[in-house]
Amino acid sequence: MPQAAIKKQTAFLKELQTIDTQIYNFKGRLDEIPLVIVARNKEFQEQKTGLNELEEKQKRLLLARKDKEIELGGKEENMKKLQGQLYQLKTNKEYTAMMKEMDGLKADNSRIEDAILDIMLQLDVLKNDVNKEKTALDEKEKVLNAEKIKLSDEQKGIDQKMAVLNGKHKQIAENIDRKILKIYERILKGKDGLALVKVIDGSCQGCFMNVRPQTVNEIRMYERIITCEMCSRILYEDDD
Repeated sequence: MPQAAIKKQTAFLKELQTIDTQIYNFKGRLDEIPLVIVARNKEFQEQKTGLNELEEKQKRLLLARKDKEIELGGKEENMKKLQGQLYQLKTNKEYTAMMKEMDGLKADNSRIEDAILDIMLQLDVLKNDVNKEKTALDEKEKVLNAEKIKLSDEQKGIDQKMAVLNGKHKQIAENIDRKILKIYERILKGKDGLALVKVIDGSCQGCFMNVRPQTVNEIRMYERIITCEMCSRILYEDDD
């Protein structure tokens, strides 16, 4: 291929690489957006699970308080019965035994009342925690929904830009020799969207390794497409 043709092909490749770099970056962002949404949903669900656990604990404490209140009610009924029987006793022995039983009930009642009070204190703290978590979760859900809308809009915008860029890619690619284009596309696919790189101060800007002076001269001669010996990317130099 004549020197002028290679030079022209290189110019088209430079245009194509500019387009493809944008396409590659947009594709990367499109791949990233669903992952961002998954991560945000996970964070939200974890916080929601935390709230559910607090609410379950709240339910358990309410049931425990109810059980204690029922237990206390039963013992108070027993106390009333014993008090009613107290004046029917005929001997000191019976009276002493009854008083001992009543003292035991009083001690039991005191322990149950302490347990109920402890549960109520826990419920007060828990109620405050639950309300705080609900408020935080509601706010997080609003932020999450707003972010999803923003990401969806961004995705649509990228899709539109990609459509334009793909059209430009096609137009430019039509001007490139099939064999050269095939080489370019193979490298593009295997090198993270970067198939064509500049040589600056004798260094490949793809792998940043030194390029032999002979290779630099070959690039300047435009006799053929030259690739980097280290990273296999197509090399070019800007004309002075």
